[in-house]
Formats: sequence, C-alpha cells, structure tokens
Amino acid sequence: MNKAELISAVAEKSGLSKADSKRALDAFVGCVADTLKSGDKVILVGFGTFSVVDRAAREGVNPTTKQKIKIPAKKVTKFKPGADLDLSKE
Repeated sequence: MNKAELISAVAEKSGLSKADSKRALDAFVGCVADTLKSGDKVILVGFGTFSVVDRAAREGVNPTTKQKIKIPAKKVTKFKPGADLDLSKE
C-alpha cells in the first residue's frame, strides 16, 4: 500500500474526505518525525513503538570491488510492532 492508497483507505473507513485524510496523515507523520528527532519514543499501545537507536560503526565490503570499507556509526529509526500487529496469532 502506498501513501495515496492509505489516504483513500483512511477516508473510506473514517468518513473524512481524502483531503482531510491527507492532512491528518501528513500531521501524524510530521509529529512522529519531530518526536524521533528530539530523541523521544512514540508509543501507540497495541500498534507499536517508534524509537531511535544508535547503530555502531562496523566494517563492510564493497560488493563491486570486494574491498573492506568502514561504515560509520549513525542513528536509525526502529519500529517494534505491538500485540495487535502480531500476525502469527491469526
């Protein structure tokens, strides 16, 4: 599902217009991004948790040249699904 399909699905389920659904989705994504940039977590009970974790520096291999390269440390976004998204229980 892409963004346009998600907006259509939200509009259909909520009874909102597609324009209102797009504004709501954009606001949600913006709020999550701002919260993660500030170093906090976004916890949606039953759905999941968005957080930022530090990925350590490591060595990798350039697939073209087969030479070892150093991959620097960085912060990455992590999503941990909640209980309502556990598809193994179906």
